Amino acid sequence: MKNIKAIIFDAYGTLFDVNSAAEKCKDKIGDKWEAFANFWRTTQLEYTWLRSLMGKHKDFWQVTEDSLDKSMKTFAINNSMKNELLDLYKILSTFDEVPVVLKNLKEKKYKLAILSNGTPTLLREMVRSNKLDNIFDDLFSIEQVGIYKPNYKVYDMPVEKYNIKKNEVAFLSSNTWDVSGGGNYGYKAIWVNRNKNVFDYLDYKPEYEIKDLSELIGIF
Repeated sequence: MKNIKAIIFDAYGTLFDVNSAAEKCKDKIGDKWEAFANFWRTTQLEYTWLRSLMGKHKDFWQVTEDSLDKSMKTFAINNSMKNELLDLYKILSTFDEVPVVLKNLKEKKYKLAILSNGTPTLLREMVRSNKLDNIFDDLFSIEQVGIYKPNYKVYDMPVEKYNIKKNEVAFLSSNTWDVSGGGNYGYKAIWVNRNKNVFDYLDYKPEYEIKDLSELIGIF
């Protein structure tokens, strides 16, 4: 991929496994842990979009807690597990290939950053707990603009900070709506299709579709 000056990553589901909190509690939750984790994530995203549309912003940690409350009621999970799940969500694990690939890209002198719905505190804690402190030049949070992805104001942040053109940014996400948001904004967007999903029909075709980040070694 030519003329790229910055590689920007979504966090949740792209670098960090959003199901890892529930997976670490699967002995307590039982066989429904994965369905519960997926429901929690879907509800969390729906709340971000709905709050943006309503103009009723809450930060991502509050939205995460609200969506967990609904999910625990839906799946009849004892409320005594709430704090444990929330604590684990603060330190979600990376996918296996992520640390090695990020170090490789760092050595190639690209600007590397996260662009996420997560709060600054959440992002710093996840990065620190996974020993990625020295990898990223910036952790961009939507809290800086007060509205969730895929609003264009979110995608403005790296371009303005680095004083570069939109098409000099490679943007990676596992979320098709986020890939489309970044791509329609003007980024060269790459879809990390970890789960063999079908891409959404949102007027954008990704530059690349990869199964995980290890394929980036052949692109950059």
